[in-house]
Amino acid sequence: MDSQAAEKRVQELHNVLNQYNYEYYVLDQPSVPDSEYDRLTQELLQLEEKFPELQTPDSPTQRVGGEVLDTFKKVRHDAPMLSLSNAFNEEDLRDFDRRVKQALDEGSYSYVCELKIDGLAVSLKYENGLFIQGATRGDGTVGEDISANLKTIRSIPLRIKEPYTMEVRGEAFMPKQSFIALNATRDEKGEEPFANPRNAAAGSLRQLDPRIAASRNLDIFLYGVAGAEETGITTHSGSLELLDRLSFKTNKERKVCRTIDEVISYVGSWADKRPKLPYEIDGIVIKVDSLEQQKELGATAKSPRWAIAFKFPAEEVVTKLTGITLSVGRTGVVTPTALLQPVKVAGTTVQRATLHNEDLIREKDIKIGDFVVIKKAGDIIPEVVNVIAERRTGEEEEFSMPTHCPECESELIRLEGEVALRCMNPKCPAQIREGMIHFVSRNAMNIDGLGEKVIAQLYRSGLVHDVSDLYRLTKEQLLHLERMGEKSTDNLLNAIEASKVNSLEKLLFGLGIRHVGAKAAKTLSQHFETMEALADANLEQLTSIHEIGDKMAEAVVTYFNQPEVSELIAKLQAAGVNMAYNGPKLAAVAASDSFFAGKTVVLTGKLHQLTRNEAKERIEALGGKVAGSVSKNTDLVIAGEEAGSKLDKAVQLNIEVWDEQKLLDELN
Repeated sequence: MDSQAAEKRVQELHNVLNQYNYEYYVLDQPSVPDSEYDRLTQELLQLEEKFPELQTPDSPTQRVGGEVLDTFKKVRHDAPMLSLSNAFNEEDLRDFDRRVKQALDEGSYSYVCELKIDGLAVSLKYENGLFIQGATRGDGTVGEDISANLKTIRSIPLRIKEPYTMEVRGEAFMPKQSFIALNATRDEKGEEPFANPRNAAAGSLRQLDPRIAASRNLDIFLYGVAGAEETGITTHSGSLELLDRLSFKTNKERKVCRTIDEVISYVGSWADKRPKLPYEIDGIVIKVDSLEQQKELGATAKSPRWAIAFKFPAEEVVTKLTGITLSVGRTGVVTPTALLQPVKVAGTTVQRATLHNEDLIREKDIKIGDFVVIKKAGDIIPEVVNVIAERRTGEEEEFSMPTHCPECESELIRLEGEVALRCMNPKCPAQIREGMIHFVSRNAMNIDGLGEKVIAQLYRSGLVHDVSDLYRLTKEQLLHLERMGEKSTDNLLNAIEASKVNSLEKLLFGLGIRHVGAKAAKTLSQHFETMEALADANLEQLTSIHEIGDKMAEAVVTYFNQPEVSELIAKLQAAGVNMAYNGPKLAAVAASDSFFAGKTVVLTGKLHQLTRNEAKERIEALGGKVAGSVSKNTDLVIAGEEAGSKLDKAVQLNIEVWDEQKLLDELN
C-alpha cells in the first residue's frame, strides 16, 4: 500500500472507529462486537506504525499515551468555573425562586433541572473541532492540565462533528460498577480503598501515569458551553442540544420546568429513583434557562445567582453489629466483614458492611455487640461510620484478627508497607477457589458457565485441585453436579475446550500473578511470546520493558521460581492449553549494530525538533528501549528543556546524559 492509499484508509478507519466509539460509549448502543472494533483498531495501529506521518492527535489510537508526567501544568480558564450555592430543603428552593423573581423585573422565566453528578468538574477545550486541552476546576480561575488522563475517557470525543473553537464544561465520574471493581482490587492488594466514587474519580484523573486513569473505566457527562451566546444559542437547554449534536455525552435525565412547584416535584421524584442509577448523584442542579436572564442575574464572587444545587441528605441508619466474619481472597488477603442486624439503607436491605482491615477496626474502636451508624459509601458499599459508645452495656466483645488463616490454619503475615494480613500458603483452599473464579473470568480464560457455585461444587467434591484440573473434567462428572443438565454440561465443556486456544496474555492474566493486570499480561506476552521465555526471564530483562516496574518484575520472577508453578504450567501444557502469544507482534527492531541496540533510554523535559513519540519510535527502531523512569538499569537519559527529577536522578546515578541535538546527531 502506497502512502496515498494508506492516508485514505486511515481516514476511513478514523471515521468508522469514531462512530463505533460514539455508539458504544455515548449512546450505549454498540452496532458491532468488540472483536470487530479491536480488529479495525489493530489495522489502524499497523498503518500508523508503517506511516508515522499519518498519526494525528485525534486518532482513535491516541487514547492512552505511554508517557508518564512529572507534574501537572497550571492552566487558566477562559471564563471562571464558579461553584454553586446549595439548597437543602423546599424552603431553600422557594427562597432561591423569590430572589430570581425579584431580580427579573419583567417577563416570565423557566428552569432547567439536571442531575448533579458526584464526580470531578472539568473543562474541555476544542480548536477547530479538535480536542486540545482538558483541565480540572482548580480554584475556579486556574486549574491543572489533565489532558492525557481525560483522553482515556472514551466518551470524550477527540474531534467533534463541527469545527467549533469552544470550551465545554462537564463532570467526570466513576460508574458504580467500576468503583466496586476498583475497591475489590485494592482490597486484594492490601491497599486503602476509596471512600466513594467521587474520590476515586478525582484520584484517577490526578494520576501522573495516564495508563492508571485508563484502567479505571471513567465516564463523563457534559453540561455546559462557556460563552454559549457566541454560538447563537439563547438558552441553557439549547446549549445541551448543541452538545448532543456535536457528539458529546449529556445526561438525558433533564427537564425544563416552568414553575418552582415543577422543580420541587422533579427533585422529589429522584429521592426514590436515585439508587437505581448506574452512577452516583448527590443532588439536582437548577438553572435559569434563558442565557440573557442568566446574564441579567449575574453572580457573586463565588456563585452564579441564576443557579443552585439541591443536595440530597446522606442517609445514615443505626443497627447492631452482631459479629465479624473473615474471608480469604485469591491473593491471600484476609478481610473482615461486619455482620449486622438487617436494616434498610438508601433503598436496599443491608446485612453486611466492609471493615477493610484490623487497623480500621482499632481506629473506630468497633466491638462485637456495638450499635453502629451505617451508611453506603457513595450509596454503594455499606460501611460502618462510627460506634455509638453511649449505648454500650459492657457485654460487647473486643475483636482481634486471627494469627492463622481461617481456611487452612497457615500463619498470617503482614508484608512490609501493607495494612492487610495475608495467608501465604499457595495450597489454601480459599485462595484456590478464588483463583479459579479469576482464571475463568471474562478478561482471563473466559470460560462461560463456570460460576462461583459450580467451582465451589467441583472443589468440594474433589474433582478439581487447581486450574489445570478444569481441562480434565468429563461429561459424566459434570452431570452429577447440582443444576447441571445435558445442555449446560455440553456448553461448559465446549467453553473449556475453546479456551485452550486463547492467546498467552489471557492465560497469564488468569494465573493471577501479583501486580500483573490484563494490560501488563499483554505487554509481557508480546515481548516474550512464549510462556517458557517469560518463565526464564530475569529482573534485568523484565525491567527493561517500558511498562514493567521493579515491583512487578520481582513478582513475576518470584512466581515462576516456585516449583508448584512449574508443575502447574506443565499440567496445563499437557492438557493442550496454548502457551504462546498469537496476537499482533511488536514492531521488529533493526540495526542491531547501532549505538542504541540493547540500551535503555529515558526521555525527559521538552523536545523541540522531535515529539516524544517520534523520538521513542526512532530509538526503538534502532534496537533501543525507551523506559518511563530512571533506574540503575538506565543507559542513557535524553534531557530536553525544563528537565526535572529524572535528570537529577541520572546525575546522582552517574548515567550518561545527552541534549536533543546530540540525540539528533546520533539518529541521523
